[in-house]
Amino acid sequence: MARTTVQVPTRVLVFGMARAEGTILASEVLPVAEACGQSPDQVRSCLRRIVAEGLFVRRGSGRNATFEATEAGLAALGTTMERTRLAWAQDAAGRGWDGQWRLVGFAVPERNRSARDAFRDRLRQLGGSALQGGLYVSPHPWHKDVKAEADRLGVAEAVTVATTHDLEVGGERDPRELARRLWQLDDLALRYQEFVDAFAAVPTQLSRMREQRQRLGDETFLPLALSMAVAFQECFGGDPLLPPELLPRPWPGREARELVRTSRRQALALRQAHGLPPLFRLFDEAIETLP
Repeated sequence: MARTTVQVPTRVLVFGMARAEGTILASEVLPVAEACGQSPDQVRSCLRRIVAEGLFVRRGSGRNATFEATEAGLAALGTTMERTRLAWAQDAAGRGWDGQWRLVGFAVPERNRSARDAFRDRLRQLGGSALQGGLYVSPHPWHKDVKAEADRLGVAEAVTVATTHDLEVGGERDPRELARRLWQLDDLALRYQEFVDAFAAVPTQLSRMREQRQRLGDETFLPLALSMAVAFQECFGGDPLLPPELLPRPWPGREARELVRTSRRQALALRQAHGLPPLFRLFDEAIETLP
């Protein structure tokens, strides 16, 4: 199988090595990084950064070091898994919207600028789109998460939430057209389509390998899995994961996710080593619980 030219951020690899309990073992990361062409210095630098950012704490040293997720680190890992489950579950159901728009307004004083910026960033992470300054909207039932973040940042008194079936923006009321404009779905669709075009041949290549009774060693499996994951994340990371009712049809995001799942399952079946690989094990666990 041909290798891709995707640039691989070490951070994606390191986070992809996290276990279910939120730990990363240096003894596991280093050999996987080596197989993927990442140097020990790159890995150590990344591990130092995630500790400095307060996402993990380090226990031990050298190859025996263990990195344990803090509350913030667990939240980041949890958000990733929640997004994964939501995306594939909506694809399987073909629906997911109750017809209501959820609004969040905030007016945090300038003296709390850092909290205001953090709150705005969290709204975007949750898939919200700005209607105007200090007013965001989402079709998802996000009020619980929004209120929890407002409480955490100490800005709850400056936040207002509301729900409506009737949303008009610039004279437009059609939900699908509103979604297209607010979340720039044309650009997102283009990025997803580029991913599909780049990796469309992978399932066929893997099927051919199976017919020829070939196996994948980790020196091939791991870098290919990482390259595909990085390319997919460039689309998926900025996807608000809108319910299918609000998306253009056909939606290339759904095709891209099915391509990822099919390719992953086929590659795992061809892998020489037994059991799930340490790289992206949380993804495998999340996907295997879905229909």
